[in-house]
Amino acid sequence: MSATRVSWQVKWIGLVLIWGSSFLLMKVGLGALAPLQISTLRVVSGAVVVVTLLHLGRGRLPSERRAWLHLQVVGFFLCTAPFTLFALGETRVSSALAGIGNAVTPIATVVLTMLFVRDEHYSLPRLAGVVLGFVGVVVIMQPWAVHERPDLLGFAMTLAAGTCYGVGWTWHRLHLKRYDPGGLSVPAGQLVSASGQLVLLLTAWWALGGSGLSAPWSAHLARPGGSVLWPLLGVLVLGMVGTGWAFTAQFDVVRAAGATVGTSVTYLIPVVSVLLGVLVLDEHVTAWTLVGFAFVLAGAVLIGLGNRWATSHAARRAARGVGPAS
Repeated sequence: MSATRVSWQVKWIGLVLIWGSSFLLMKVGLGALAPLQISTLRVVSGAVVVVTLLHLGRGRLPSERRAWLHLQVVGFFLCTAPFTLFALGETRVSSALAGIGNAVTPIATVVLTMLFVRDEHYSLPRLAGVVLGFVGVVVIMQPWAVHERPDLLGFAMTLAAGTCYGVGWTWHRLHLKRYDPGGLSVPAGQLVSASGQLVLLLTAWWALGGSGLSAPWSAHLARPGGSVLWPLLGVLVLGMVGTGWAFTAQFDVVRAAGATVGTSVTYLIPVVSVLLGVLVLDEHVTAWTLVGFAFVLAGAVLIGLGNRWATSHAARRAARGVGPAS
């Protein structure tokens, strides 16, 4: 069966499972690779897949110089920074908690949109979702506790990673959307840009002696007697499938079912990450973490409902000639 015959529903489920398992795969990768090595290998292998598919489909990378300037920004905030921060965060917190940090993406996107996008319509569900998300983060951090709360620096890294996605998508909407011809052109350019950034960062990190490795690509076993094979395979799967194939599948889902359905995978990604962390890696999740996660998830769902309302409201205004359908 060819990829084009696979229904969008199957691809949607695939995205939930693949992106939900990315936090487990990063944790596996940390068994032999440093965070910067994980993010670099992930993005470079994903770029190889997407650029190959772009070539096979007879597509082309963007040609405008200004488009590449914006691609550098989007590549940094959608790939370079979050992928590295998630891996760094997982050196201090569980993969389950890192997945929960990813759930702040729609909340951060709404806050940034409110600050920087004009003619945007806001609804009570959107604002309530932001408040619920903030409350959920506070509950997870448990400022009243001493022993049970998570490593605050590690969790802050995952929150910063999720926020980076919000910055990247907001920048894409404001500056890059006009250069997007459709297809895989912009996703491929984004991954190529991030690949260059990460290779430079990895080389600089190694040259400055931060790694203690003989070469930027040298592995280091976290546990004596371990194997490099499984961490390496885990990151390659994360890159080629979770970053490469998933980019193409997401675009197919958005084209077939709309942006609202396409972005709804965000709600289930942390659910999968928590389940895999507990069942596969035997990670411990506290009751307060689950309560906070419920608040964050409810906030993300409310924001999704608010996005539908805002889109419908903007379309009605545009039909009446009142203002732009932003």
